[in-house]
Amino acid sequence: MITQLKGDRRRNRHAAKTEAILAAAWELAREQGLAGISLRALAARVDLSQPSLYSYFASKNQLYDLMFAQGNRQLLERLEAIELPGDPHDALKKVSRELVTFFTEDWARYQIMNQRTVPGFEPSEESYDIARRVFDWLLAPLHLAGVAAEAHIDLFVALLAGLSEAQLANEPTGDRWTRHVELAIDMLLREVQRS
Repeated sequence: MITQLKGDRRRNRHAAKTEAILAAAWELAREQGLAGISLRALAARVDLSQPSLYSYFASKNQLYDLMFAQGNRQLLERLEAIELPGDPHDALKKVSRELVTFFTEDWARYQIMNQRTVPGFEPSEESYDIARRVFDWLLAPLHLAGVAAEAHIDLFVALLAGLSEAQLANEPTGDRWTRHVELAIDMLLREVQRS
């Protein structure tokens, strides 16, 4: 019993420190870019020696993998919390607004989840599985709105990515591009109906 309690405490401390490391890594990514994360600076932020970081992740790419997984878990939680209206088109617009809002809240998170800005980084199968769950969740409102063809789903992804990237690149705190989400979805739905 005592051994189990010590093991639980150790696991809890390890998990808490891992969360603190991830939080510090996000701060550094926002300050210096994802590829600019320095393990020395990260270790200093969480009061560890640089070699001690490796008891929490085996490599810098594994740190990126943890960040990728965390971002996708956050998105999945956000999507699952949405109360969707009964009209399929309105539901798709609400989901689309939530996606663009999520992506434009944090450019570093957007990059790790949607771009290849870190040379040599590929998400692990386990982390990529969370991204697949996000995509699978999105298929339901898409299909209910009649967006089922691969080309139309690809267009949906490109429209929202384009609006998000334009906003992040040109006016991170404004809404010049994000305010057009509903228009973009209306355009997509008209194309779907024409096909």
